[in-house]
Amino acid sequence: MSESINYINYSCYFTTFREGEQFSSYNSLSMVISGEMELNDGVHQKVFRSGDVYLVRRNQLVKFLKKPGEESEFKSLSIRFDDEMLKQMSVDENFVLHERMKSPAFIELSGIQHLKYFMESLLQYQDLLENKSPELALLKQKEALILLFGHDPLLKNILYDVSAPYKIDLEGFMLRNYHFNVKLDRFAYLTGRSLAGFKRDFEKIFGTSPRKWLLEKRLQEAHYLLEKGKKSSDIYLDLGFEDLSHFSYAFKKQYGLPPSRLLS
Repeated sequence: MSESINYINYSCYFTTFREGEQFSSYNSLSMVISGEMELNDGVHQKVFRSGDVYLVRRNQLVKFLKKPGEESEFKSLSIRFDDEMLKQMSVDENFVLHERMKSPAFIELSGIQHLKYFMESLLQYQDLLENKSPELALLKQKEALILLFGHDPLLKNILYDVSAPYKIDLEGFMLRNYHFNVKLDRFAYLTGRSLAGFKRDFEKIFGTSPRKWLLEKRLQEAHYLLEKGKKSSDIYLDLGFEDLSHFSYAFKKQYGLPPSRLLS
């Protein structure tokens, strides 16, 4: 179950859960209360456990895997920072972004004790926040930002950057990120293009449509991994397929035999 109230989110899962679309559209500060959260941006992978605090950046491709503990469910607490609030704060502070900072899609902050204490204190407000107190939610959002910037002022260069992605190398981006399960309009947005412009540029570069290329690229990687002894159930989600039956059907259609035959 998950309750989302005024940008402060308390989550609880009793079984292992993977996010459907692997795209973070907003900045958020989170703490794992129990269980484990595994994050993977295609380059960096990290498992966060009870008491760990981390920041997830907006407009990033990230795989989220939530795992309950042996004797407890998965629980977490997150604060979402909406773009309009960040934009207004940057204006109030006369902040000027001189250069976009490059960093992983997520940043570990577990060693910052005052952030951990702050996140733990929010658990005491759960009932009030779930009763929809927008004034308190806004106050806690701003308090979290003050603590973040007090720890590292350079975080303003990340959180106050609410501009749209600029046009980047489409070929390199797709070769790095084809295994993320996101819609075409997300890929288009992240490469700084309209959907029509993305499709047009894509066909010029790859000589085929994005949907066909993505399917073939994912199946090629699946074929390679299956030959190495991997199981279909272990790889289909990591390659961007939403369910095992769809993966098996597409694989058989492409290669003329089901994935299980490749293992035998």
